[in-house]
Amino acid sequence: MKRIILAVLLGMSLSVQAEGQLTVKKVARNAVRIQYTEGSVTNDLPDWIYVKQDEVANSDLKVETKGQRLTVKDKNGKTVFTATRHQLANGEATLAFASPKDEYLFGLGQFQDGYSNVRGLSRRLTQVNTQISLPMLISSKGYGILWNNYGLTDFNPCSQSVALVKSNKAGESEEVNVTTTEGGRRERRERHIFEATIDIAKTGDYALLLDVGQVMARRHNLVIDGETVIDAQNLWLPPTTSVIVNLKKGRHAVTAELTGDDKPVLYYNNVKDETVFRSPVATAVDYTVFVGSPDEIIATYRELTGPCPQIPTWALGYIHCRERFHSSEEILQTANRFRQEGMPVSVMVQDWQYWGKYGWNAMRFDEEFYPDPKALTDSLHKMNMHLMLSVWSKIDKNSEVGKQMMADNYYIPGTDWIDFFNPEAAASYWKNFAERLVPLGIDAWWQDATEPENDDLVGRRVNNGRWSGEQVRNVYPLMVNKTVFEGLRSVGVEQPMILTRCGFPGIQRYGSALWSGDVGNDWETFRRQIVAGLGVQAAGIPWWTYDAGGFFRPGDQYTNQEYIERMLRWIETSVYLPLMRVHGYMSNTEPWNYGAEAQAIIAECIREREQLRPYLEECARRVAEEGYTLMRPLVFDFADDPVALQQKYEYMFGPELLISPVTEPGVTEWHTYLPKNAKGWRDKRTGQHYDGGQFVTTSVDKAHIPVFVKE
Repeated sequence: MKRIILAVLLGMSLSVQAEGQLTVKKVARNAVRIQYTEGSVTNDLPDWIYVKQDEVANSDLKVETKGQRLTVKDKNGKTVFTATRHQLANGEATLAFASPKDEYLFGLGQFQDGYSNVRGLSRRLTQVNTQISLPMLISSKGYGILWNNYGLTDFNPCSQSVALVKSNKAGESEEVNVTTTEGGRRERRERHIFEATIDIAKTGDYALLLDVGQVMARRHNLVIDGETVIDAQNLWLPPTTSVIVNLKKGRHAVTAELTGDDKPVLYYNNVKDETVFRSPVATAVDYTVFVGSPDEIIATYRELTGPCPQIPTWALGYIHCRERFHSSEEILQTANRFRQEGMPVSVMVQDWQYWGKYGWNAMRFDEEFYPDPKALTDSLHKMNMHLMLSVWSKIDKNSEVGKQMMADNYYIPGTDWIDFFNPEAAASYWKNFAERLVPLGIDAWWQDATEPENDDLVGRRVNNGRWSGEQVRNVYPLMVNKTVFEGLRSVGVEQPMILTRCGFPGIQRYGSALWSGDVGNDWETFRRQIVAGLGVQAAGIPWWTYDAGGFFRPGDQYTNQEYIERMLRWIETSVYLPLMRVHGYMSNTEPWNYGAEAQAIIAECIREREQLRPYLEECARRVAEEGYTLMRPLVFDFADDPVALQQKYEYMFGPELLISPVTEPGVTEWHTYLPKNAKGWRDKRTGQHYDGGQFVTTSVDKAHIPVFVKE
């Protein structure tokens, strides 16, 4: 253990020398940045996360260090954060800090494991389709922490592991339609049974992390002693998933039904009263501690990493998307039908493959189907609608733009992704973007697959070989969005609108909205998207949505009443998301395709969203000016109500509305916890008053979810 002498921070920066060096820097009134380094190792990576790094003259915080311990006290002298270990070993950085049993931790971004409170959970932070890693947490104890590392990060890494071995037992097989970076295709997927045993030394709660051993998973499944503890299926899933289970002392049989070419490993560890961040590629233990209420923490986070610009007010309305429109005529016919049906649409979205014969993301419309893109946007503008266009950071090397990029060596080696870490490559991408697309009058930009897809930075080098992909593995989406946002600003676009599939701390300063990727449509997937979105909000990123109705939908979606019921619940909840957007693979997602009853309900949802516009616009102003959060995990407003903190699917939408999504089929009544509030709550639809601090049961129909107004 490295020895660090006792010192105290009282209005000054601190550097303490021993075998290692611990530096504490006051970066805001309620935030300190802490770095632990050893020896003369240097870091030549830019500081891409922060826009403000100067020390401040006045601080409310007091920091004390003794040995490996570091404590942060608030202005009243109360200890709110205690780091117990700072460690650097063979380029691996580890931070451990105290986490008592009654603490709730929220954030880390968008994950598909279904956990809102991540205390004790083990997660692997990487960027893949449906997973957005944002190493930022908010605690119910009055602090937040931002982990400063661009690479893979293990959250609460497990010390024990076992490889599951494929048995001779066969599972099911199926053929599915999937999307890839080459377009759609059919795949046959066969399941196999994998087996292992684990020995547990002590009865208690254990964090389990299942790694399927591929860049993406098709199925998550884990059974312990005959009891299923993990079960999820989608055409795309992250390679890892997590769960906390109670295990008795002794040996346990573990099985998993996965795809045949998986190489699963199960990691496990007993849950402890500490939280750990560990990054295997690092030059320092580097993190920032924020102190205050969740709103104060997020406001300061945005002060340091960049304020969120004002979102265009038209983006707050209904966004209509499908995979996909095939021509300008099809878009305009659909837009006119929405007008005829009296459904106010703000944005029409053109998904991929409009480039046709010119090659993937050629930054050009195939004129056979889109003869005059500028006339298309002009026509939509006359209808008070806007156009969003899918643009990728992957470019066909045989396209005109791709040949330029190849000649200039602007690709990440061995991939079709542009190397945005290379300033010249980023500038060339923007030059083509600006010359070929911006003049067409397009209003919003859908930067798809910005992870980049398939974790393609691993094992490669970027910026002309300067950095390894492992060093910058999670930060690619930040670089893509930076290029597009700053480019749009440079040509006079005051309020750029960008939708992107991935993110990293600081991406909010580029006006980027995130969405949850290519997810399924089942009830469990729906529930997990709500939790995932709340994880994004707690990590400081305000604009987020999902594919309402699910991206992957059943083949009989237009007549399947069970699916239509689910779809309606997705859409009814999306009214109360930061952005309201419908999307679906191989789907004509227009309301009139699902029958008269569904059309009427969806039309009511779209009109309800429009009626919320004044409320949304005021909240959006606060997001830009105050660092506010619109979609609010209950810890933001009810941190002292432990029952509220346990509610996974409820959230506040702005300062007044409590949203209680209906997440089960066939219900006629719904149970909602109303957090403690002195003046109580009012049912938005019926007007009935309820006291706070209790569960209430209200009737629901197919067309509405419970929404309560804070009195």
